[in-house]
Amino acid sequence: MRASATLPRAGAPGPGLPMQAGIGFKPEHFDALMADPAPPAFVEVHAENYFGDGGLPHRQLAALCGRTALSVHGVGLSIGGHDALDRTHLQRLRRLLERHPAAQFSEHLAWSSHDGVHYPDLLPLRYDDASLRRVCSHVGEVQDLLGRRMLLENPSTYLEFEAADHAEAGFLAEVVRRSGCGLLLDVNNAYVSCRNHGRDVRTYLAGLPLHAVGEIHLAGHATVADHDGGHLLVDDHGAPVADAVWSLYREVLAQVGLVPTLVEWDTDVPDYPVLRAQAALADACLRDAATAVAA
Repeated sequence: MRASATLPRAGAPGPGLPMQAGIGFKPEHFDALMADPAPPAFVEVHAENYFGDGGLPHRQLAALCGRTALSVHGVGLSIGGHDALDRTHLQRLRRLLERHPAAQFSEHLAWSSHDGVHYPDLLPLRYDDASLRRVCSHVGEVQDLLGRRMLLENPSTYLEFEAADHAEAGFLAEVVRRSGCGLLLDVNNAYVSCRNHGRDVRTYLAGLPLHAVGEIHLAGHATVADHDGGHLLVDDHGAPVADAVWSLYREVLAQVGLVPTLVEWDTDVPDYPVLRAQAALADACLRDAATAVAA
């Protein structure tokens, strides 16, 4: 599926994904979420957790889809890897998206497997022309098989390759242009990466294809000491969204308008009300942005 295919523009959400805030679903929150009289506008799940044929995970997901919209986020396709995409993985992904009414599918600009070995992390790739051709080919293959446009997420990074033909923002812009995919803008990732590499985050954002943003991610990060005695920001999804990231998110909304926004919290997962409150803050930002547009 290429940019010329007749599909909604890249920035448009999938059917049913509202311009409101959602949360990353955790099974321990299922009962509280189902009992919530005003649940979040959508939930997002990691695709690979639902590759089994049945059982409790699918029963819970079916019940959630009766209450709120669903976004599916992949973590294992290794879009930036040298190997061919795993066809079994893709077929399982297609079955999942056919089984549950997912409004949107997204993946990472990263690699996580090589030569049959799978690594427990999302690893950075070199932004050269060979990587660009490979990523565009992989994105096209995914979109062709799934019959839908996917979103590609900007990564959080802690090192960079010296030999590169493109800056990250320009690389993503070119992938969007060539493949017709959309952009999942992770504001926390942008902040973390730019702080780690000593770059201006607003310059970075200006280079991204913001017209193609179909979803925004927000999350917390940690600050750790590095071996040089400095500090490194780590995208650990284990804390409330930082004030600086909230501020940047408001600036993004002023530029791109209302976009479905997810709050992620994947480590040291708090009780449901804490996560729900973070989503409420994102909803407040979205309402403020809507008021500003209407004024």
